[in-house]
Amino acid sequence: MKPLVSRTLLPLVAGALVLAPTALAQNRTLSRADLLDKIRGGWAGQMIGVAYGAPTEFKSNAKIGEWNLEWKPGMLENTIHQDDLYVEMTFAKVMDDFGLNATSVQYGEAFKTSKYHLWHANAGARRALNQGIAAPWSGHPKYNFHANDIDFQIEADFIGLMSPGLPRESNKYCDRVGRVMNYGDGLYGGMFVCGMYATAYFENDPRKVVEAGFACIPARSEYGRLIADLLRWHQQHPNDWRRVWQLVEDKWNKDDPCPDGFLRDFNIDAKLNGAYIAFGLLFGGGDFEKTMEISTRCGQDSDCNPSSAAGVLGVMLGYNRIPARFLTEMPLLENRKFDYTDYSFNDIVRSTEARALHLIRTTGGQVTDTQVVVKTQKPRAPKLEQWSPGIPDRRLASNDAAWTWNGAWREDRGTRISDTAGSEAVLQFHGVAVAIIGTLNQQGGRAEVYLDGRKHSVGVDAYIVPNTHDNVLWQVYGLKPGPHTLRIVTSGTADERSQGKQVAIREACIYRAAR
Repeated sequence: MKPLVSRTLLPLVAGALVLAPTALAQNRTLSRADLLDKIRGGWAGQMIGVAYGAPTEFKSNAKIGEWNLEWKPGMLENTIHQDDLYVEMTFAKVMDDFGLNATSVQYGEAFKTSKYHLWHANAGARRALNQGIAAPWSGHPKYNFHANDIDFQIEADFIGLMSPGLPRESNKYCDRVGRVMNYGDGLYGGMFVCGMYATAYFENDPRKVVEAGFACIPARSEYGRLIADLLRWHQQHPNDWRRVWQLVEDKWNKDDPCPDGFLRDFNIDAKLNGAYIAFGLLFGGGDFEKTMEISTRCGQDSDCNPSSAAGVLGVMLGYNRIPARFLTEMPLLENRKFDYTDYSFNDIVRSTEARALHLIRTTGGQVTDTQVVVKTQKPRAPKLEQWSPGIPDRRLASNDAAWTWNGAWREDRGTRISDTAGSEAVLQFHGVAVAIIGTLNQQGGRAEVYLDGRKHSVGVDAYIVPNTHDNVLWQVYGLKPGPHTLRIVTSGTADERSQGKQVAIREACIYRAAR
């Protein structure tokens, strides 16, 4: 079977990556039964992959996980409660309720009022949305310091699943949904994954599926450069994933700007974890369990990554070719609603099929009672956008000499806390960016911020809605290298929903200019 897209990597010429010409788009036919089987396979693959990796999540950072991985009875039931699945269904519901022309603002409004627990870019987005910052700004680094994190990457699968052979359509919807919580490489993570799903409907070679995902993102992006390296190293060492893992580790697992990974082994960055999805597909050779095992053993977010890898492979294989032992529990679960959603497995499959049929029709294909003819699309990468605050340099704890504290601050286990107007914290630092780390909760208050003597347009608001877990009180980036003075002055005011007026500061993360 010819690939939907061929983007074969050729040798490096003068240090630049050279790509073979892509094949022309063509009409491809699937029976309605096969289309449905592949949709079912994609959703089941996500469920199985997240259940398989769940016991290992972030238990092997910056090293290969050497666990005894074993599929056990009862593991699949956990997927009903997994955010890897129910969060993306929030956005599927917007499509089902408002149609495929729904806007980023509408996706953001649905996310704003969601009640489940959120972290990282998702939490930053929900926080911004509840402060009146609508999407797409809720995913922009000006308001969301986690913009490069993995969040949209693990929530985008439903878009790829509804886009058989249609990677330009998947990119279009990724752009609308992904900007709710991400930007730049964080957005490209979803596009990469969805491009693989879209291609998996008509391609049996996992490498060509990964190449097609790569073609959906800017090759010059950090994300694109990592995947290009991975594809080249896979070509050089096709039977040694551990050697290639080390090559990726040495070059790419560094300088994660997320404050939780700042100068630590923890890495929630989209591109590194996206590479671990591709690891499973490239080195798994189409074997379902081996694909999950490799993605899991790569470490870091080792339940999300095998979930997407198994989802993509589930589309390639179809539900009926997934090894039966992984599906034993499905009849007991397929009509149970996922937490926080209106969808069961059977519901989300029907919803995805309906959207897929609509996209096939509206992109020039044909749908009959027995088959679909898809007018397939060549991938097209979006315009390049990149963001980085700089290179993680140092942490300045609240007791560091760089800080000066004036007014009614009290100390509690390394955190300085004030709920009185006029308390002042002054930080002297050298760098190009700073993130102030502290406590965000339902007792949070506000403070004004002055940078190098000028009042900043964005202040501190330490109130956050329940079940939203973030610790970045305030951030700024794009500063000129050199010394800076940051002054934070509590206002004694708060969001009307807050139960207090507390501002709590633990430390500052300082970034230096890129090398």
